[in-house]
Amino acid sequence: MIDLYFWTTPNGYKPLIMLEETGLDYRIVPVNISAGAQFEPEFLKISPNNRIPAIVDYEVAGTDEPVTLFESGAILTHLGEKTGRFLPAAPAPRAETLQWLFWQIGGVGPMFGQYLHFADYAPEKIAYGETRYRKEAERLFGVLDRQLENRPFVAGDYSIADISIYPWVCRTLERFDGFENVARWSADMALRPAVIRAYELGAEINTTPTVTEQSKALLLGLVKASAA
Repeated sequence: MIDLYFWTTPNGYKPLIMLEETGLDYRIVPVNISAGAQFEPEFLKISPNNRIPAIVDYEVAGTDEPVTLFESGAILTHLGEKTGRFLPAAPAPRAETLQWLFWQIGGVGPMFGQYLHFADYAPEKIAYGETRYRKEAERLFGVLDRQLENRPFVAGDYSIADISIYPWVCRTLERFDGFENVARWSADMALRPAVIRAYELGAEINTTPTVTEQSKALLLGLVKASAA
């Protein structure tokens, strides 16, 4: 059994898709980050960086103790190694998969996140910030578009690289034009049964997504959350 500490963000959907793809036994523990649940002491024991996603894996080979993990890339790698799926064992394809996983973690997530922040959430419009991160998002879309030319998935076969990148792409692609290979890949990803199930589960959990001034202040660290 795996406990997935989850909320409906691009990073949150990554391990949820992976769990649905692999068929592992899991349960979702919602962490409403708009209400400050990520600052509760019990959650901080699992994710000291007060971010979702995180997991507790109660069945790990070689130990009788549960294994806790935060950071989506670490979680995807752990689940890939645990199941032997979507993370190749052979050195060359494994390296290619991991480099694109790390590309998402080091580039797409931070840059797309900053773009969305300045475009949608910043308390005041800062044209320089929005333009700066939009340009970088466009550059990253171009990198991905070239990589997807004449191949169905990012690292050749379907892998944790695709699972990691897709939630950020589907969140932002409609704002950009001209990336036909990315659009084709994204449409194919959206039709995967595991992806469909993951987003259906997310919709059932976050039934009334709202962004208030208080929730934005919590998410941006502008106010201190009261820990229960």
